[in-house]
Amino acid sequence: MNEPVNIDRVWTALKRNVAQQPDRAALIYQGRPITFAELDRDSDHLACGLLDLGFSKGDRLGILGLNRPEWLLAYLAAAKIGAILVGLSVRYRESEIEYIVNHAKVRAIIAPAVAGDMNYVAYFAGMSDRLPTVQRYFFTGNPDLPAGQCLDILHATAVDKAKLEQAQANTAPDDPLVLIYTSGTTGRPKGALITHRSQLASAAAQCRHLRLGPDDLMLLALPLNHVGGLTCGFLAMLLGGGTSLLIPAFSPRQVISDMLAFPPTIIAGVPTMHTLLLREEAIGRLDRQRVRLVITGGANADPTLLQQLQHTFPQARVMNLYGLSETSGAALMSPWDSDFEATVRSVGMPLPGVKLRITTPDGRDAMEGETGELWIRGELVVAGYLDMPVESAAAFSDGWLHTGDLGYRDNAGLVTLMGRSKEMFVQGGFNVYPIEVENVLLRHSDVLMVAGIGVPDPVLGEVGRYYVVPKAGTQPTAQSLIDYCHTLLADYKVPRQILFCDSLPLTPAGKIMKARLLEEPPAANVRT
Repeated sequence: MNEPVNIDRVWTALKRNVAQQPDRAALIYQGRPITFAELDRDSDHLACGLLDLGFSKGDRLGILGLNRPEWLLAYLAAAKIGAILVGLSVRYRESEIEYIVNHAKVRAIIAPAVAGDMNYVAYFAGMSDRLPTVQRYFFTGNPDLPAGQCLDILHATAVDKAKLEQAQANTAPDDPLVLIYTSGTTGRPKGALITHRSQLASAAAQCRHLRLGPDDLMLLALPLNHVGGLTCGFLAMLLGGGTSLLIPAFSPRQVISDMLAFPPTIIAGVPTMHTLLLREEAIGRLDRQRVRLVITGGANADPTLLQQLQHTFPQARVMNLYGLSETSGAALMSPWDSDFEATVRSVGMPLPGVKLRITTPDGRDAMEGETGELWIRGELVVAGYLDMPVESAAAFSDGWLHTGDLGYRDNAGLVTLMGRSKEMFVQGGFNVYPIEVENVLLRHSDVLMVAGIGVPDPVLGEVGRYYVVPKAGTQPTAQSLIDYCHTLLADYKVPRQILFCDSLPLTPAGKIMKARLLEEPPAANVRT
């Protein structure tokens, strides 16, 4: 194992690998190995290109795209000059991008010229007046663009060693490095300020726990604009000196094709990914004896799924992982010595350096077997939410993160999740807060009231069900409201189920009783 010691800023982890194993593959992308030396060299060029643009410590660089090498080069370049990378998703809609870019005060954006049927050159040209802080746009994948819009112009920047070293010397472990936006219970996404220290603390704890080393190859299909892909995937492997098999976007058939060509030692994903992979007949052709770890995180995994994974990969250790954007990545994992039945029912134990409290509503520590809210403390906890003092004060106090997740600890110290005190549900590994979707539905001219909950789904884990009270004299259909949401929300937030009802259960104060929706759903009629 490549012990992650004396690594206090992300770029120093890359430099150590360059010194120790420059020609080993850090990434494999579409069949092409990319060495640690290449990553370092190319990110130096990009970092100097940003410096020539006037970027300095604290400036925000937006990155939108699939899991491609330029995403990680932008991340490493930002780390080297003290800039802050703002992760965007190709699944975001215009209103979401506009809010995040303006809230983060993004100075420049890197994006693909085209992704799927989306032309981002035209897209950003059409909304540039609504993004006043963005001074430059750089695109990939279209060499015919004007030179000033091609990312290649930054990659071609000569490396000014003295200038770059000065910028690196000006970075500090507690500087913010990444802004990852999480949907909020207020309906406003919150930007979690992930620092060098917090991200390295989570990744290093995971690296040690998993005993990562240069001989490891990890499947990396989780999106890089989430901690699952960036911290639990790339950075943990960077610290271990191993190789990441970079998958642009999850497709079961393509993932298995890549794994057949480059057999992994570690397969990591959310339960939905594992479910879809197991349905592919070609999975039986994998070199399953080489797989030593199968990791599932991002949502509660069904025990049957974990049993299927263990059966499919009999030589592997199956582990659960629990983490949040607010913990920069992994915080709890299944221990090596837990039996399979314990792994199936729990999310594990705190990683080294992580302190856990389970607290009751009256603030005392819960007893063994008693359910309470999970509080987490350690260097992996983020620095708060960007420019949201009220939300930060509610979530962080005296060094403790109040996760909003409920669970209990057994006599062996294993933690079992029991649900969420917040309204969030996890659909296919993506966090969804119903209030954000409700706020969109309430904009529709036919909607009077709406309440959303997460309900079980055999593939996605949970999906959104929304109970809608139409305005008098209107007859909206479920499909019309779903189509409306598709224009304003990322696809994973769009309701999968819409049920119409005459009324919703209310408290005496007039608040919707969502717990009642789970216990006693209102009489509903379905209109397609």
